[in-house]
Amino acid sequence: MATFLYKLGRLSFRRRHFVALIWVALLTLAGVGAASAPAAGNSSFSIPGTEAQKAFDLLEQRFPGTSADGATARVVFKAPSGEKMTDPGNKATVQETVKELSDGSEVVRVTDPYRAKAVSKDGTIAYAQVSYKVSGMELDDAAKDALKDSAQDAREAGLTVEIGGDALQAVPHTGSSEIIGIAVAAVVLVITFGSLVAAGLPLLTALIGVGIGVSAITGLASALDLGSTTSTLAMMIGLAVGIDYALFIVSRYRAELAEGREREEAAGRAAGTAGSAVVFAGLTVVIALVGLSVVNIPMLTKMGIAAAGTVAIAVLIALTMVPALLGYAGRKVKPMGEKGKLLGRAKKQDKPAKPNLGTRWASFVVRRPVAVLLLGVIGLGAAAVPATSLELGLPDDGSQPVSTTQRRAYDLLSEGFGPGFNGPLMVVVDAKDSDDPKAVFTETGDAIKGLKDVVTVTPAQPNKAGDTATITVIPGSKPSSVTTENLVHGIRDAGAGIKADTDANVLVTGSTAMNIDVSEKLNDALVPYLVLVVGLAFLLLIVVFRSILVPLKAALGFLLSVMAALGAVVAVFQWGWLSGLMGVEQTGPVMSMMPIFMVGVVFGLAMDYEVFLVTRMREAYVHGEKPAQAVVTGFRHGARVVTAAAVIMMAVFAGFIGSSESMVKMIGFGLAIAVFFDAFVVRMAIVPAVLALLGRKAWWLPRWLDRALPNVDVEGEGLRTRTGRGNEDREPARV
Repeated sequence: MATFLYKLGRLSFRRRHFVALIWVALLTLAGVGAASAPAAGNSSFSIPGTEAQKAFDLLEQRFPGTSADGATARVVFKAPSGEKMTDPGNKATVQETVKELSDGSEVVRVTDPYRAKAVSKDGTIAYAQVSYKVSGMELDDAAKDALKDSAQDAREAGLTVEIGGDALQAVPHTGSSEIIGIAVAAVVLVITFGSLVAAGLPLLTALIGVGIGVSAITGLASALDLGSTTSTLAMMIGLAVGIDYALFIVSRYRAELAEGREREEAAGRAAGTAGSAVVFAGLTVVIALVGLSVVNIPMLTKMGIAAAGTVAIAVLIALTMVPALLGYAGRKVKPMGEKGKLLGRAKKQDKPAKPNLGTRWASFVVRRPVAVLLLGVIGLGAAAVPATSLELGLPDDGSQPVSTTQRRAYDLLSEGFGPGFNGPLMVVVDAKDSDDPKAVFTETGDAIKGLKDVVTVTPAQPNKAGDTATITVIPGSKPSSVTTENLVHGIRDAGAGIKADTDANVLVTGSTAMNIDVSEKLNDALVPYLVLVVGLAFLLLIVVFRSILVPLKAALGFLLSVMAALGAVVAVFQWGWLSGLMGVEQTGPVMSMMPIFMVGVVFGLAMDYEVFLVTRMREAYVHGEKPAQAVVTGFRHGARVVTAAAVIMMAVFAGFIGSSESMVKMIGFGLAIAVFFDAFVVRMAIVPAVLALLGRKAWWLPRWLDRALPNVDVEGEGLRTRTGRGNEDREPARV
């Protein structure tokens, strides 16, 4: 592989005009496609195989035309102090509002609070439910404006009016903090390279890669049903790995220049050595992201594949466009140790150069491996303690900031009708195979009334055929509580008994039941997913490092860092520690898909640093250095660059903490803190300590396995035999 990438790097350096033209053309093509593509609607959220999804599909089939997937809005009214909603003036205002809402072209129906008995017992709060033909993201601006205007008219009449539901759902925005993250990355690159030109290359190539990836996602969003979060995730990961991969290529290029090689040769060798590490690091990230498909949640699968595609583009750009841009930069990119005009030129010294910080730190770890190992493991273990209190759920209006009308509507409904009113359960009774459907409907309702935590059970509402009915159940507890989850399981257990007696199927659906099913599905998929992803990456790393213990150590270190990161997420988003600093206005359960998503993404990113750092150690060991000295050599060449890469990745991820979307905010924080733990505690402390303790055993591989594995030559050993001939065959570098 090293030889192939070496040739590719030299070719890209020589044919830089052609390479640059190809990437610019791809960016233009993707941009035009994104601009001309139809606007994407709301991404459908289906969970194949769950009871809630089966019930939803059954509703679509047995109750045609009801727009079961359409947007809903709850317009909540509260009477002024000392008045009631049943007072003639307030009643007239509400009925006028209901009439205005019914005039919308996309409105299916509007319930009158007084006919639907949607007035609280104390008479101070009432609500009207509006059902639409289309989903919240597909609802046109005129319908949303009409909803807001109707509420405003009622407010002007003296009522307190708030709007809940998904009808006012908005596309999330990331805010200015995303730009701050890129700015921090730029500063780190300038400090690392001491040159604006060298620092600008990784940023430029990363932005081109992200531009192509996100534009392609935008162009295909409507056809493939991709949600807005998909492009945000692709941007987040694409920026981080794109900058890092280019950073490693440019750093190795400068190191090769410092050894006296010509620029084209240096570009080729950088692509052959650091480029090999980039390929395998990228493969681990792609495996982790594509592996999300085993969960069988379409939205998560699409997010993973889209982000994996952006990572693949980042790898290809690092291997081709970076060498091409190095050709354009010419002598403006200085050899390692020689700074540009920005930070001043390095002064010649008669005395030997002082060992850099990476060398001094590695030497310390090699001398005190046990102490460093224990300190690192105990520290990460302490950070992981909050993860034992992990509670999973999906966000509802109760997790919105208190400044939003959705959250205020949620609180008013809880005040007037109880906390469970915000998470009603819909029970679908399929009595098509039953001899007496009406008796089954009655029996089901009576069985549900006998369960704990049930406040209200509405009469069964059959369809026209009379073979299927819906029953609405109002729990006594809030939607995200364990008590409500137990009630859902209780209804399903009761339904199993009814099926045995009457052959009728009793299914529970609704947003609350769907959230519970998603959490359980994700929990069940976590272990198989972990085995698949870690297993495939373990095999890949065996090929890279030609060792058993080094990949094993890498996997165990990852488990430490991801558990510590989950602990930090629980502490901030569930317990509320530093929540004000992070802009978390409402604490609550951690997003259901957060653990499995963090496992996938963090594992891929963790292996980046493992590959970049340890391949340098492996390279030194293969070339004759003792194991302890190889560790120090790896840090001397790689620690500064890995540190810069980690800081850049943390800055990019942290930039998404400013998002208005709670899922994006949580992912940004979780990935940023996970990179910190993995790069600076696991890879910079625990890894060298373990390698120092293992010595030569770290690089042990059974002979039969050594013969069976392909030789991918990540260390670039094959390039050493090409040095003399490569210099003769090389065309003059045009700089």
